[in-house]
Amino acid sequence: MENGELTNGLSEAMPLAFTPVDPAASGKKFGLIIVDEVNGFATVGAGALAPPVPNEQVSTMVSETVRIAKSFTSQNWPILAFLDTHTPGKPEAPYPPHCEEGTGEEELVPELKWLESDANTTLIKKDCINGFVGATRADGSNAVVDWVADNGITDFLVVGICTDICVMDFVLTALSARNHDMLPGLDEIYVYDKGCSTFDLPRSVAEEAGLGARAAHPQDVTHYMGLYFMAGRGAQLVNEVTLPA
Repeated sequence: MENGELTNGLSEAMPLAFTPVDPAASGKKFGLIIVDEVNGFATVGAGALAPPVPNEQVSTMVSETVRIAKSFTSQNWPILAFLDTHTPGKPEAPYPPHCEEGTGEEELVPELKWLESDANTTLIKKDCINGFVGATRADGSNAVVDWVADNGITDFLVVGICTDICVMDFVLTALSARNHDMLPGLDEIYVYDKGCSTFDLPRSVAEEAGLGARAAHPQDVTHYMGLYFMAGRGAQLVNEVTLPA
């Protein structure tokens, strides 16, 4: 069965509901969160977990993130970008070494490199899948909690990679934190479909590589599943982001 057929089956059995979002017209204070749009995950051939060939879902994610980030910073709206960054020789199980500090894999993709010097952007290096956990400091404070409080954020829009791994883990934890008053003032968490992506590892490729069938990770299906689980926990799924000209 092809990925498209599998996804159609999922959408029939477990339909998703999407909404457009217009931050400027909402009357709310929006922030943008970018999850791990770094070379090691999104630049072709840049590492063990990067796409080996151009990938439409990944390239769409990057282009949409650039569009949204440029609009946000032009309005002086806050942006937070996670950078997956690992100590050399200490990969995060169950994945092979990736995004090791000093390799360049941990750096933002070229299209988003400008965020490093953007006055409205906060960069957070994380050494684990879950960005909320990775943002916890040695003294127990949390950089995400502080970012939300310092900017008076009521809603944030999430984009990034991988939909069903780092994006999902962050969103689910942030939803729980919101529900337990750890993020005072936060109302909604939005996840933009086209602003997210995941990797593609068909079963046949996984088996040929000696990884076994259980390593299969069909892109469209796992992307859909990530969106489904986030929506089930209370995230608002977005299919269109309207921004000031």
